[in-house]
Amino acid sequence: MALLPIESYVPHRDPMLLIHRLLDAGPLHAVAEVTVPADGLFVHDGRVPGWVGIEYMAQTIAAWSGARDLAEGREPRQGMLLGTRRYHAAVSDFVPGMVLRVEAHQEFVADNGLGMFDCRILQQDTELATARLSVFVPEAGTSLLKGVSP
Repeated sequence: MALLPIESYVPHRDPMLLIHRLLDAGPLHAVAEVTVPADGLFVHDGRVPGWVGIEYMAQTIAAWSGARDLAEGREPRQGMLLGTRRYHAAVSDFVPGMVLRVEAHQEFVADNGLGMFDCRILQQDTELATARLSVFVPEAGTSLLKGVSP
């Protein structure tokens, strides 16, 4: 599978686009890469707080969903992070220049768009963070914010 620039898969744009590359996407998984920035929205005292890992995981799931949509001839849809369970970070923050591998494995996605993913963040072979994320991706053509005008 030839991979496109990350913007092809996710609705996020600067400064909220935090993942840099989609490395792999299959029916039940996605792998993305993040190079921790030296400056940006979440950099504090020269480091990115460990809790930002939740957003790295969520954007990896968004890229997985976008890759599936494109493969099925649809535009990538917006989704929502509903929550996280058991986020555990072995580090308090991420250091600029670190190259992180973010993995998301689908546990289930229901017909109504609700899904659960088991995720982890690694630096080389060292596991830095793990979590289970709950997400919602509505059917194509359905607005996340019904009745809200721009």
